[in-house]
Amino acid sequence: MSWFTQTLSGSVGKKLLMALTGLFLILFLVIHLAGNLQLLFNDGGKAFNLYATNMANNPLIKVVSYGNFFFILVHVIDGIILTMKNKAARNIRYKVAIKDSKSSWASKNMALLGIITLIFLIAHLKGFWYEFKFGAIPFATYDGVEYKDVFQIVQALFSDPIYAGFYVICMIFLALHLSHGFSSAFQSMGLNHKKYTPFISKLGLVYSILIPLGFASIPICMLLGIKF
Repeated sequence: MSWFTQTLSGSVGKKLLMALTGLFLILFLVIHLAGNLQLLFNDGGKAFNLYATNMANNPLIKVVSYGNFFFILVHVIDGIILTMKNKAARNIRYKVAIKDSKSSWASKNMALLGIITLIFLIAHLKGFWYEFKFGAIPFATYDGVEYKDVFQIVQALFSDPIYAGFYVICMIFLALHLSHGFSSAFQSMGLNHKKYTPFISKLGLVYSILIPLGFASIPICMLLGIKF
């Protein structure tokens, strides 16, 4: 067994893998949100349709997208394995009241939050990515060129209060997951210093609020007919 395989198979290696894949996904969420906010432009969906077409046809974006799917699976599976190992290692339960614990609810339930996020992603991919690739999507014409009108698909889904509510609730779970995962990723990489850790923790808190809030605002605004 090579040193690389040995490292990844150990607890330290798995935590490092969790951190690296987590940081990649953190960056991806920012880019994804920037693209999705175009849904709120008051242009009949033109900007978003052009963006979606570019995302689907750009070779580099395709590679990043497939890599993203892979990293999501690795991140979730690695998290579940780590959680199971941690539970198995606890031969003696600590007799300490939960209220006295310094650990947050999110830090104690990262595996659960990760699974919920994965379930959301599967539903999300079914409703958007699968429909874009294989669904019967109408076309919109801009400057004499036809584009798949993905905006109509998104608008139809978010006009359903149940789906919009499901999306918003999942963003709350994502916020909880990020609230611990952001700073934890840096700590797992050894970037734990009394000078920088407080800043990273505050940055992580801001990120875990703003990014999910940005995503949640999209179905809410579309449901209410709010455009910018």
